Amino acid sequence: MSLLQTAFVAKSRVPDRAKLEEAVRALGFDLSIDEFYQPFNCSGFLPCVLKGKKSGFEIYFGSPKEAFQNFPHLKEEAGTRDCAITFRWGGDMTECACVLIVSAALATSFDALVHYQDDDLVYTADQLVEQANQALGFSEESESSDADAPPQPPPRKPWWKLW
Repeated sequence: MSLLQTAFVAKSRVPDRAKLEEAVRALGFDLSIDEFYQPFNCSGFLPCVLKGKKSGFEIYFGSPKEAFQNFPHLKEEAGTRDCAITFRWGGDMTECACVLIVSAALATSFDALVHYQDDDLVYTADQLVEQANQALGFSEESESSDADAPPQPPPRKPWWKLW
């Protein structure tokens, strides 16, 4: 299952990698973005490292026209924001946290309007930070429960394969 979120930003305000990572750090998150990130010149999976764990998400740069056709009320809210940065991820909470963190940085430092398509919700920067922290919590819980699972014994051979 793929989930989609779009950040509407003025093209002139879309940050390069260094400025985006700086905005992420200003929010208190430990997220590194791969050098693959080049505004308007990258498309597809963007590797990231979140708190030492490899993760990432898909990223696409484009026009907001299609989003405005599907969600007409966004056109007025978006105002002069003429770039749509769309994020896609699966059900992994670490991937979700990466998207939320980058979205929060875009909203906080670059005046992005962030829209989660599945529920047709527009998030504030504060809501994105809160959601990112929750996603991180869920990610760390699932990671620790995997690590706490008892080791499984090696599979046994059926009795007829012993000789």
